[in-house]
Amino acid sequence: MNSDELAQYIEATDAISKPWLLVQLRLKKLNEQRASMEPEEYARQLADVHQDLMNLGEWWVGREDEVFG
Repeated sequence: MNSDELAQYIEATDAISKPWLLVQLRLKKLNEQRASMEPEEYARQLADVHQDLMNLGEWWVGREDEVFG
């Protein structure tokens, strides 16, 4: 699945409110652009995506069925 297909899936399933999918989309787009980027810029952007993922924390604990079900 490429980033366009993932974006279409997110839109079709009304999953814009699922932040882990948005992080996954950012990661997919970054991976697709990697060949045209300087290694330092790629590493910087990857670190940014990673930080956003870590900022999600465990907000889902106790809500697993609601969020992932």
